[in-house]
Amino acid sequence: MDQPKIERMLRLIKMLTANNSLTVEEIADRLSISPRSVYRYVDTLREAGFVVKKVNGFIKLDKSSPYFKDISELIHFTKEEAFILKSAIESIDDNNFLKQNLKKKLYTVYDYKILAETIVNSKISRSVKSLVQAIEEKQCVILKSYYSSHGNDIRDRKVEPFAFTTNYEQVWCYCFEENENKLFRLSRIGGVELLLQQWEHESAHKMGYMDVFRMHSNNKVKIKLKLGIRSANLLTEEFPLASKELKKLSNNKWLLDTEVCSFEGVGRFVIGLIEDIEIIDSTEFKTYLISKIENINKLLN
Repeated sequence: MDQPKIERMLRLIKMLTANNSLTVEEIADRLSISPRSVYRYVDTLREAGFVVKKVNGFIKLDKSSPYFKDISELIHFTKEEAFILKSAIESIDDNNFLKQNLKKKLYTVYDYKILAETIVNSKISRSVKSLVQAIEEKQCVILKSYYSSHGNDIRDRKVEPFAFTTNYEQVWCYCFEENENKLFRLSRIGGVELLLQQWEHESAHKMGYMDVFRMHSNNKVKIKLKLGIRSANLLTEEFPLASKELKKLSNNKWLLDTEVCSFEGVGRFVIGLIEDIEIIDSTEFKTYLISKIENINKLLN
């Protein structure tokens, strides 16, 4: 097996260890291979002794696999180790790229009960623990007093939680109220009430697209931005995933060529650094920014 195939195989193992809700098509997209190739890799894992199953359309790496246990032991943190990690990581400034990178890497480890205590602050750790339990036991929950920035209201939400985003910032849930999968930000949850009711919509569980500015929706809009040194540095520090979309044009210019779910996230970023950013080929985005800036002027006058 050549190096690219070995790398994809390792990525697949890590992917299946960290996430148990991926379809063949989603795996193929993330690994940039065909669905047929995914099945070939899965067959190779089985030949190597892994227990891999397809359940309700999702590819799952069974925890009964002896190799799964071996992997988990390699990356397991004791409570003492977790405490030291937590203290060390939290001592780093929140906007430091290294801190975000460390958290992103730690998120991929298997024993995420201890990891949750390690990478989230104490304010939301209780909610994370309850959601981890609900995901493992396939239970419904009530997100108590959830604050919605879009609806500008606070109310309880009955959901089926099934996956976290990087760093436990948000949780993917099937929302009973809207009959669709939605992201809920952990910092806006007042508390989590575990229900005895089991999942009813597992076949519908699917993580949607999230752009580099952490916005999500079913819509995608292409944007191109030419960034100076200051804006490029701040972008990668505040939104580490954006580094994959950045292309260096010169010593002091970078091009961000990506898709966004809405103009809200990228708009906030650009308005704060408008003198260091050039918008390319996006009349619609320029119109959005002009409207936002006019509203700001009205508020200040």
